[in-house]
Amino acid sequence: MANVALPQQLPEIEAPRGWQVISQVRRLPVVPILILLVVLVLPAIFADQLAPHDPLKGSLRNRLQPPAWTQAEVVNGVEVKPGGSWNHILGTDKQGRDMLSRIIHGARISLTVSLIAVFIAGLIGTTLGLMAGYYGGWVDHLVMRIVDIGLSIPAILLALVLVSAIGASFGTVIIVIGGIFWSRYARMVRGDTLSIKSQDFVSRARVAGASNRRIMVRHIFPNVANTVIVLGTLEIGQVILLEATLSFLGAGIPRPTPAWGLMVSDGRELIVNAWWVAMFPGVAILLTVLSLNLFGDWVRDRLDPKLQNV
Repeated sequence: MANVALPQQLPEIEAPRGWQVISQVRRLPVVPILILLVVLVLPAIFADQLAPHDPLKGSLRNRLQPPAWTQAEVVNGVEVKPGGSWNHILGTDKQGRDMLSRIIHGARISLTVSLIAVFIAGLIGTTLGLMAGYYGGWVDHLVMRIVDIGLSIPAILLALVLVSAIGASFGTVIIVIGGIFWSRYARMVRGDTLSIKSQDFVSRARVAGASNRRIMVRHIFPNVANTVIVLGTLEIGQVILLEATLSFLGAGIPRPTPAWGLMVSDGRELIVNAWWVAMFPGVAILLTVLSLNLFGDWVRDRLDPKLQNV
């Protein structure tokens, strides 16, 4: 039988380095990132430089000024409602404080509270989840029962009770929110630890004489880090929403700190005549939480190996 020459496989042509970078950039969620930069990150970092006025200093002469693009209403030659001024682009509140300056400084409050609270929740939940999944037995039962209790109680109700008992302050809000959200990390990390601890590399590390602490820190934790990062990204928006809700109900950041929830609460009685007092901080909360959720979905798609080929 004659030998049949098989076609040789053509070598793969790699795309130029520049095109690879452009391809990766095109996959980024551009709109959520831009919203986060404009509404949350940049105002939080450069609040003192970006704010045109002092967020705590008001003037009763300038109280309830409408946004700059609002025209004055004149009836029979008499000005019924004043027009806006470009000195206060988004108007002023009932104490004459500049709305734009308070929203900018409120971004710093929201970002600080969310990052610290998520870090505390992630640290506690990851540690307890690793211990519950690795040791099992009574440790697993104890941690999981506490997690079940924490997840069965409404977060808003528990936060209101704790803040009312301890007292409203910046530190109290961070501790309360961190103490509420840790249970979600513990459950996720515990499930991943149960599947990882039975794999061969963990058994080899145990045979080699590695301690339980070293196995959990050096071998198991790097394999659950993606889950922690994705959950933390998704939880930042929820923490901002919870902090705004507590501030709106009077159990969060105390006055006169410029928090978004407080600003919405101050404007709820003026929603008809001075709609801008409640609307602009509400829009800031909406855009921030929405963009964080979209960004968290993108991070999950990039870090979850099960979704790489979907």
